[in-house]
Amino acid sequence: MGMYQHIREAWKNPDDVLKKLQHERTIKWRTEPVTVRVERPTRLDRARSLGYKAKQGFIVVRQRVDRGGRQRPQIRHPRRPKAMSRRKDLTMNYQQVAENRAARKYPNCEVLNSYYAAEDGLHYWYEIILVDKHNPSIVSDPHISWIIGHKGRSERGLTSAGKRARGLMHKGKGVEKNRPSLRAHDRQGN
Repeated sequence: MGMYQHIREAWKNPDDVLKKLQHERTIKWRTEPVTVRVERPTRLDRARSLGYKAKQGFIVVRQRVDRGGRQRPQIRHPRRPKAMSRRKDLTMNYQQVAENRAARKYPNCEVLNSYYAAEDGLHYWYEIILVDKHNPSIVSDPHISWIIGHKGRSERGLTSAGKRARGLMHKGKGVEKNRPSLRAHDRQGN
């Protein structure tokens, strides 16, 4: 097994030492600001598989997102109509929310991708890989220079988390109405 595969296996099946380390990390991360630029990725294997390179122009940001509060408020009424349910169908997942917030914090960068870092009872932490579009090493690299022409990837749901929220991870039977988007499908024939 290679080094990255060892890291991946350790994250999938953590032993007691890694669990304790993760617990200590979350305690420390709670006291930090919501958006923190980190020197190197916490999960190197995941970052590399999503396109991260240890070179100029690549930035890794750890973003904290609050958990919970995803139901409608309780209806305090003597007679509750059937339509007034507490269920709330959301269009964005927590990871996409984290990407959007990091993108707003770094307006000169573009979101490449993101991955899960940790969670506790109150928060989720995601690490977002950002690319500085104006860096000369990014402009000259043919593997990543395509991102220069893509403005607002996270806001438009073009990252992996965004595509998952839009239902574009599946093809074929059962998801005929998802492409090119739910809004476009509703507009067809109208």
